[in-house]
Amino acid sequence: MSNKDHLRLGKWLEKYGTLVIALSCLSSLITSWGDNWVLTSFLGLGVLTCGTIGVFDIKRAVHNEKD
Repeated sequence: MSNKDHLRLGKWLEKYGTLVIALSCLSSLITSWGDNWVLTSFLGLGVLTCGTIGVFDIKRAVHNEKD
């Protein structure tokens, strides 16, 4: 990969990385629903936390692009 590809990937991860983590937590949450309530609650908190951070990261990135 060239340096340009690394820069593009870094910008994408900066903007959408936490939402990808939140979606992976959500898929694991749905898969493990009811089997282990400790894991289910931990993954639910992960979805809420990472999803919230991801939304605010995207809002910040959009605001910075306008300036």
